[in-house]
Amino acid sequence: MIGLAVIGAGYWGPNLVRNAQATPAIRLEYLCDLDLDRAKATLGRYSTVKATSSYEQVLDDPAVHAVAVATPAGTHFDLARAAIEAGKHVLVEKPLTPSYEEGVKLVEMAERAGVVLMCDHTFCYTPAVQRIRELVRSGEIGDIRFVDSVRINLGLVQPDVNVLWDLAPHDASILDFILPDDVTPVAVSAHGSDPIDAGRACVAYLTVWLSNGTLAHIHVNWLSPTKIRTTVIGGSRRTIVWDDVNPSQRLAVYDRGVDRAETLDERRQTLISYRLGDVLVPALPEREALRTMMAEFASAIAEQRPPLTDGRSGLRVLALLEAAVASMELGGARVEIKKTDDTAR
Repeated sequence: MIGLAVIGAGYWGPNLVRNAQATPAIRLEYLCDLDLDRAKATLGRYSTVKATSSYEQVLDDPAVHAVAVATPAGTHFDLARAAIEAGKHVLVEKPLTPSYEEGVKLVEMAERAGVVLMCDHTFCYTPAVQRIRELVRSGEIGDIRFVDSVRINLGLVQPDVNVLWDLAPHDASILDFILPDDVTPVAVSAHGSDPIDAGRACVAYLTVWLSNGTLAHIHVNWLSPTKIRTTVIGGSRRTIVWDDVNPSQRLAVYDRGVDRAETLDERRQTLISYRLGDVLVPALPEREALRTMMAEFASAIAEQRPPLTDGRSGLRVLALLEAAVASMELGGARVEIKKTDDTAR
């Protein structure tokens, strides 16, 4: 079994604790938090898992083979670096690091040390997104023509990052996860606003140019009174609609769309026809994404292979986010996304 320590008992850490304890291949050894009382309260009175406020104690324990970092983004680099230097495998909550440059350093360190570095891109492990990946990458929906994603809700306004860094990593990681290997984001234009004077953007819109000439659009918002999480992926053959807040129909595949043909006369006119077909609602298994993610982390360690959302996937997300921030500071100008020297997704 893989000995694991969860670092951070705040918002996300307890979820990692619960799912680690439910993963047969993992033995939870520690919950580490600067607030020792909070760590003890999270574990409960009768838990055999050790609570500690000492990260050094965790890294010095040979029973700990891996750590899961669930702390503020600004601490990710130092905590992950120390774990890698101690020979531990590392799972890091999104975003991988606060900057692309630091992310590159972590990835290179992990590769030299021969340890697994994984990003907790949780939505990539939902049954819906994994099915979307299958549909897109198998060619079932044809060539991608557009992607439109909306992730809006009321709060939480974060004290250390803007809405782009808080919510857009989800959509950027999903986009990275589902796109075919020969289609990649190449540039981005972003606009943001702070209508409540929070000192950071609370609403943001991203337009992402893909290498096949199509556009992806991402809207993130902390200020909406209603929670909306939808993604529409239009293909040349079919269109996928994912509604994450609709438990009765999270995923639907529409055999509807626009077909294009040219006439044979001398004017070479383009004819547009509309295809109206059936709607397929795939049956999705009911399983918690974090449980699947924890199992993938354990399998990657045991099999000595990169996980589905490895450090390099985290780099690709960071590259898009940094380009989006630069664009927002330039008033929405198009900014090229750094090309990462990585393996196929």
